[in-house]
Amino acid sequence: MSAVRIGPYTLRNNLILAPMAGVTDQPFRTLCKRLGAGMVVSEMVSSDMSLWNSRKSSLRRIHEGDPEPRSVQIAGGDAQMMAAAARANVEAGAQIIDINMGCPAKKVCNKAAGSALLRDEALVTEILHAVVGAVDVPVTLKIRTGWDRANKNGLNVAKIAEQAGIQALAVHGRTRADLYTGEAEYDTIAAIKQAVSIPVFANGDITSPEKARAVLDATGVDGLLIGRAAQGRPWIFREIEHFLGTGQHLPAPQLDEVERILLEHLAALHAFYGDVMGVRIARKHVGWYLATRPGGKEFRSRFNALEDTQAQCANVRAYFSERRQSLETEDGQGVAA
Repeated sequence: MSAVRIGPYTLRNNLILAPMAGVTDQPFRTLCKRLGAGMVVSEMVSSDMSLWNSRKSSLRRIHEGDPEPRSVQIAGGDAQMMAAAARANVEAGAQIIDINMGCPAKKVCNKAAGSALLRDEALVTEILHAVVGAVDVPVTLKIRTGWDRANKNGLNVAKIAEQAGIQALAVHGRTRADLYTGEAEYDTIAAIKQAVSIPVFANGDITSPEKARAVLDATGVDGLLIGRAAQGRPWIFREIEHFLGTGQHLPAPQLDEVERILLEHLAALHAFYGDVMGVRIARKHVGWYLATRPGGKEFRSRFNALEDTQAQCANVRAYFSERRQSLETEDGQGVAA
């Protein structure tokens, strides 16, 4: 597959970490980039700059040392506010501005932002032209297939986007009304890919190397956005990249490597957020890493009661040490049998 370009940037592969509020912070973006993502996108930032002084908002923005190209996602329903937010983010170091018209969350949609905008194509047009005109970096767009299944206007919005100068388009294969339920569909994404000449990325339910291959084949898109499947499994990017390139499966990471990645992730969260917030945010990530592992559920309930960084790291080490011992015991019994 040919290399994907967004403006002046050539991505090292066609796999992108989808922006997820509360998940794709700097520690997670850095980790996913190292483990094979061709590009990573920041958490969604409100276009209301009066909110930017909060600690939460400042942590969501671009930081020194962020992996390049630095893409920041903005959300809002007012064209001039969106343009101003785009400019401010570029001044702060963003190299790509991504506009969110895909988020189905009520608190975003109630403010006529995210996928709520899909109901108003005139406003979509106004926002896209305003943002593209405001900055001299590439602007990309994330949408859904439409507002609901009776109003799948993703194709119209894609054409509006191309005419406005949007340089790449990501499409989640669900409508706003679907939220994250049911199965994503890819026929609308395939139709959008046929209708525009800018790079198109498919998003939604890409959970394995085989699914990645199937979605690329079914849609003809230029690349894939991977979101929830990377939670607790940031190495999914290298697994998919290897499979797409060779048709072979990379072996799953060994227990030692998973422990190393998880401890590195914990240390980065603690350093980035500070002890109190870092400990709190680490809980969900550790839960994702261990969700399908033996004893993971019981470990999580104990882990969530821990209040300091040292205890969190010590407990993770103890968990993996126990897992290694039990595997050695099982191996020994297997040999004895």
